Amino acid sequence: MARQVLFVQGAGEGVHDCWDSKLVASLESELGEGYVVHYPRMPGEDDPSYPAWKAALAREFGSLEDGAILVGHSIGGTILIHALAELAPKSRFGGLFVIAAPFVGEGGWPSDDIENCKDLSGRLPSGVLVYLYHGADDAEVPTAHVHLYAKAIPHALVRTLEQRDHQLNNDLREVARDILSMGRG
Repeated sequence: MARQVLFVQGAGEGVHDCWDSKLVASLESELGEGYVVHYPRMPGEDDPSYPAWKAALAREFGSLEDGAILVGHSIGGTILIHALAELAPKSRFGGLFVIAAPFVGEGGWPSDDIENCKDLSGRLPSGVLVYLYHGADDAEVPTAHVHLYAKAIPHALVRTLEQRDHQLNNDLREVARDILSMGRG
């Protein structure tokens, strides 16, 4: 049976079809047949609302089996982290992989909908491995954001990738390698 991967898109007009679909294609190619990537269209992608995306993620979490992998890009990664911390889903996830996510809180970006990221580590489900990726040449979200996440989630593994942009040049081989290294557990 294939292992489930939930990929949460970033925000912006056309992101689902024109941008993050390339990330999904790269991930599917790198992971191979033993994985199935679910890529739902998030509501209002051009003007994301945390409550609406959190509700959509709650539904998605309910459809996932134990051991499923969660991947989020950009604001989708930010919302994924916070929704996971707040919702305490019943499924036991195999890992959380966050790409180029803006940090909300001191030193990061403000938000009216999302609480400060300070106490994330203690609010995430125990035992979930967390990987944080950021392109060193990201012109959308400063690289400093991944280091703010690293402080908020000290057990996270951080990978800053040289000569990679906000989309990691549409190449998720490092993300796939980390997912594959976890095995089927």
